[in-house]
Amino acid sequence: MTKEICSKKMALVEKLGVHFENRENLAPVAARILSYIVLTGKSGATFEEMVSLLCASKSTISTHLNHLQDLKKIEYFTKTGDRKKYFIINKNSVLHHIDGMIKEWETTRNLHLEIRDYKQTINDHITDEDTEKFELSFHNDYLKFLDEASSSIKELKENLINNKFNL
Repeated sequence: MTKEICSKKMALVEKLGVHFENRENLAPVAARILSYIVLTGKSGATFEEMVSLLCASKSTISTHLNHLQDLKKIEYFTKTGDRKKYFIINKNSVLHHIDGMIKEWETTRNLHLEIRDYKQTINDHITDEDTEKFELSFHNDYLKFLDEASSSIKELKENLINNKFNL
């Protein structure tokens, strides 16, 4: 890998690491390890690479690798005749994250349906011309967005399950 590409990768490791710290509630080093593994892809990242490139001690990298494995976010494979472990993203972890998104969006959708229906009921009972009725277009547009986003993420999940692409 050229020096320029390596620099871009490490800058992205940092940026993605901050994202993982916040989204996954991970320690900074664990988040950088996860980021590095994501950006390394299916070839896998070795312990030695991570110690060298992430500028952390062997014990720190080892501790966080074990923690990420315990969380089922990563897994490893070995190659015949090679004693190294090659760490990759656990596909099931991604599927679990997608399931969480779908569940959250369904909960939000149901809440917006209730709110919209309530506001519609109030609107139907308003007879006074001076009383403003609730505007429902926001809820309708948001429900449409949630339906389309849910449909799209479900398609992504199916493609991942059916191995249409590798992480």
